[in-house]
Amino acid sequence: MKLIDGGGESDAQGISAAELQALKLRAAELRAEGAGGAGTKEKEREEADCVSLIESLEGLGRQIAELLHRVVKDEAPHLDPQVRDGVPAYAREGTVIVFFQPASQLDSRYGSIGFNDEAFLDDGDFWATSFAVLAVSDKFEAKLRGLVGKAAG
Repeated sequence: MKLIDGGGESDAQGISAAELQALKLRAAELRAEGAGGAGTKEKEREEADCVSLIESLEGLGRQIAELLHRVVKDEAPHLDPQVRDGVPAYAREGTVIVFFQPASQLDSRYGSIGFNDEAFLDDGDFWATSFAVLAVSDKFEAKLRGLVGKAAG
């Protein structure tokens, strides 16, 4: 259904052909920015927020979070650092894959590294999705690197 308004022919929503073309052009610009402009800035802000959160942690919680951040950067650079539910998290295409929950957040005796169901950790009928962390060691780092690499795909 076409309507006539003061600016020329428009559709039922009152948008002229020129306005519609301008909207299409702007949408294309936004998509292009998302490929390397505004989307990149948003990811940079989210990473800065994640790093800031990690820096605000103390003691073992901070050590674990820093190690996880470094491991994700090395083993799964395609995961995007961000803050989700108040914890450092790393997402693939917007879906969190791995996160660190500090002991201080839940008043627990240990922090934990968790993997969501989108992580590629499937191993038969039964596998772990959360790991309690009591100390940072070379053995822990090696296991974490393997898990993050597998989970991220």
